[in-house]
Amino acid sequence: MEILKTFALGGIHPKENKLSANVPIEVLPIPKQVIVPLGQNLGAPSQPVIKRGDKLKVGQLIGKGMSFISADLHSPVSGTVLKIDNLLDSSGFHRPAIVINVEGDEWAESIDRTDNLTTKIELSPQEIIEKVKKAGLVGMGGATFPTHVKLMVPSGKTVEYLIINGVECEPYLTADHRLMLEKGSEILIGTKILMKALKVNKAVIGIENNKPDAINHLSQLAKKHEGINVRALQIKYPQGGEKQLIKAITNREVPSAKLPIEVGCVVQNVGTALAVYEAVQKNKPLIERIVTVTGKAVKKPSNFKVRIGTPIKQLIEAAEGLPENTGKIIGGGPMMGKTLQSPEVPIVKGSSGILLMKKEESYRQIESPCIRCSKCIYVCPMGLEPFFLSRLSKLAKFDMAEKEIIMDCIECGSCQYTCPAYIPLLDYLRLGKAKVATAIRTRNIT
Repeated sequence: MEILKTFALGGIHPKENKLSANVPIEVLPIPKQVIVPLGQNLGAPSQPVIKRGDKLKVGQLIGKGMSFISADLHSPVSGTVLKIDNLLDSSGFHRPAIVINVEGDEWAESIDRTDNLTTKIELSPQEIIEKVKKAGLVGMGGATFPTHVKLMVPSGKTVEYLIINGVECEPYLTADHRLMLEKGSEILIGTKILMKALKVNKAVIGIENNKPDAINHLSQLAKKHEGINVRALQIKYPQGGEKQLIKAITNREVPSAKLPIEVGCVVQNVGTALAVYEAVQKNKPLIERIVTVTGKAVKKPSNFKVRIGTPIKQLIEAAEGLPENTGKIIGGGPMMGKTLQSPEVPIVKGSSGILLMKKEESYRQIESPCIRCSKCIYVCPMGLEPFFLSRLSKLAKFDMAEKEIIMDCIECGSCQYTCPAYIPLLDYLRLGKAKVATAIRTRNIT
């Protein structure tokens, strides 16, 4: 019997609560109006290339990524541009967004909308990267790093492993699980496309052992694709983190402040692999994604295929409404997700789920003094000292926090989850990382 692998350092086992794991993907109706934020990727936001009153088709370019780390943006609907304005986004801030009034559903002629599986990969590696760039693809697991940049291997570096992340270790979320079951063939062809772009002959799809149906399904499909293997992994959070997944599959450790390419790896989410297939084989830009809507009080936990820019309230209504005892609406899962200020905010490229938490679940316990139990240190998958770093952030000692490698924190929330004193460690860590990142950017500019 094969011993299932996992990462060695830290980690926790929160309740999975995969309430929608057996619910097939449902196509959500197109809204009457969409709000498309210009900043939907890690890095610089795209710049609008349309103006008020312009008529648009589905898939038409509406925002251009002008920086190296940026991504193009495409219209998820057909209709008329109402305005370009600063509007509330999922972070709670008002940022530039394009508002489009929907009129029908007319797609750009270049997009292949058939369901026929296109298996032959005709483009060269450089042509694949360019196609991915023009499609506006970003990491679909939530990080939203521009996909084409990940495929541009730096000079002197070599990729040995492409790792496809099908772990979905965040409690409640099931969008990736359903994708693997319903779009497995497309995901594998997307994986082959990524392999060709990276000039690598080995790919591993990592899936936690709580998804045996997905493991079996993709394992059968992978038999037709040389070089692709499916690896079942132990169940442990946060195994979906890049560095943790690399350790689990290859036993290689990414050095502090370095990227996976330093150990010959590139990691892509299963949703990204599907988007790559659609971009390269179907000429379809990133205009829609799968989103889980769930929660213990939700009447109809669901997985929806939804256009980017759709107001979150429409997904909640499709899940049979907001429960009366809802305490928080969280964008993402309970560990790494963030509370949303309003159900009016739109779905974006990085939206993996909407979690409706009951009041009794979302209530924050009263913080008490640290008892020096060291639990936060034991569970940290990056080998950090979360309480010490959070204390430095609380005292605004950001220079010292940088020296103590706060930027290595992956914001998984394991420390806060396990803290018996209910200290909001993750909040302080996020604050410290934001301040240190700003300081680093300022130094680089000057």
